[in-house]
Amino acid sequence: MTAPRSNSPIRIGAVGLGRAFTLMLPAFTQDPRVQLVAGCDPREVARTAFADHYQLPAYETVDALVADAKVELVYIASPHELHAQHTELAARAGKHVLVEKPMAITEAECAGMIAACVRANVMLLVGHSHRFDTPIQHAREILEAGVLGRVRMVQSLNYTDFLYRPRRAAELITALGGGVIFSQAAHQIDIVRALVGSPIARVRAFTGDWDARRSTEGAYSALLWFGCGATATLTYSGYGTFNSDVWCDEITELGGASVPDAFAKTHVRFAQNQSDEEAAKNARGFVGNAAQTPNGPIAHEHFGPLIISCERGALRVTPKGIWVYSEAGAKFKPIAAPPIARQEVIDELASVLRNKTPARYDGRWSAQTVAACVALLKSANTDADVTL
Repeated sequence: MTAPRSNSPIRIGAVGLGRAFTLMLPAFTQDPRVQLVAGCDPREVARTAFADHYQLPAYETVDALVADAKVELVYIASPHELHAQHTELAARAGKHVLVEKPMAITEAECAGMIAACVRANVMLLVGHSHRFDTPIQHAREILEAGVLGRVRMVQSLNYTDFLYRPRRAAELITALGGGVIFSQAAHQIDIVRALVGSPIARVRAFTGDWDARRSTEGAYSALLWFGCGATATLTYSGYGTFNSDVWCDEITELGGASVPDAFAKTHVRFAQNQSDEEAAKNARGFVGNAAQTPNGPIAHEHFGPLIISCERGALRVTPKGIWVYSEAGAKFKPIAAPPIARQEVIDELASVLRNKTPARYDGRWSAQTVAACVALLKSANTDADVTL
């Protein structure tokens, strides 16, 4: 592959045209630093919609997409259980890789992905994860300045309707990365790791499986101990009763305005769509309709309330900015809404590929998050602490 100019757009081929792809579309199509050049999906309806909408090639197989000379970077948004296979295919073809979280579902798969990209001398980044969110990055900068002292304790909470959104059967099977651990705990673990800045040493966790219609891990609580002595508590429920947007300025996870009774409506749709859930799932992916992609954000994305307690103060991270609490009182640092959703991911891509900056969230980083997810499940299943 011819080396690209330092100021040329990063040419992206997308593997998987489902929901994750639609959420990245604003960044892929509106940021001039990247250019969407091809798509891939096993579903003919998705390929047809992509080809018709963008007048770009849409491949049935990953092998065909990675063979396209125009593709510089492969964005992998296929099902979790295929991330390792598709990453290794891309690497063997000499393509850089951006893979959606979770990086994979076993530590062995992560190691294979890292090794494949090292052998091919290509970049491996993992995202989107909410650690990319601008308020999280600003909080990290405040913590690194040291004015509040060392991080001692973090609380991260999130209550969503995750379990009752349309799902493929595999999305309820833990061994295939289903349930909320790999899909949702990966966000929280990434966030607290980025903020604490120390390896996780030990995990203790509980998981909830409370609805026979959706028998999988639908909730969890976990306590993480870090090597530096800090702790973090993570709580998540995807059962769609309480909505933690009420604690986040009535802003949704995607940075839009929260809709009253949204979770009740999710439950109604779930009851109506159970007979044809696959069709409902496909409708949430790319169908060539602009209405399928989110409107522009009115605030930053978030993953629920987040409080960081330090030696000399505390931070509360919100979609609109950061509250700083100290002996001097409370001060709010506002953060303007982003012009493009998930543009922070493109910032990282451009920094690494065009400016040759070392990756902050590379494969090794994300492999440690997968290890923590595995430890969380093991702790819940054995009712014991798990050491990493």
